[in-house]
Amino acid sequence: MKTRFVNKCMEIIQSYNKNLSQIEIDKMRYGLEGLYLNITKIIFILIISILLRIFKETVLLLLIFNGIRFTAFGVHARRSIDCLISSSLFFIGFPLLCIYLTIPITIKYILFIPIVILIGIYAPSDTVKRPLKNKKKRIVFKILSILISIIYMILSIIIKDNTLSNCFLFALVIQVIVILPITYKIFGVPYNNHKNETN
Repeated sequence: MKTRFVNKCMEIIQSYNKNLSQIEIDKMRYGLEGLYLNITKIIFILIISILLRIFKETVLLLLIFNGIRFTAFGVHARRSIDCLISSSLFFIGFPLLCIYLTIPITIKYILFIPIVILIGIYAPSDTVKRPLKNKKKRIVFKILSILISIIYMILSIIIKDNTLSNCFLFALVIQVIVILPITYKIFGVPYNNHKNETN
């Protein structure tokens, strides 16, 4: 199904752009594969969330998480099945925690510093296929990631609605998990890809 979708899209693109280089074709194919996998993964997660009656919380967590993911990046699983399983655990499991878990304000204060420090140390965390080689961009993304993590933690502390407060906190917890070197090791993918001369 994925191959058929990508091939059909590439046929349409190449029919309008006949002078594309092989590198451009490969980049577009990679992008389309990622698009297909993300769409099917999100559809699967949303269907499960509807069945579990946590659709609103799942969408909320996904939106908040993508706010920090956009600058901090993070691991991509080598196999699509690994991505589906881990994403389902995150975006089905954590919304349930957002609803049913009440975290004392003191715990949030305690978590504030380590979460921001970990984001500051490890973000942005790139991938093999998208190594972030530009040093200035890495610095900008790092600063933005730190600022967003501080804002999220403050919101988690001051927001009175328990579910929404938890969504901001758990979005950061997920983000920290996906940028840690140990997570890259678990998924069997290389870390610090911008330092790899072969990229």
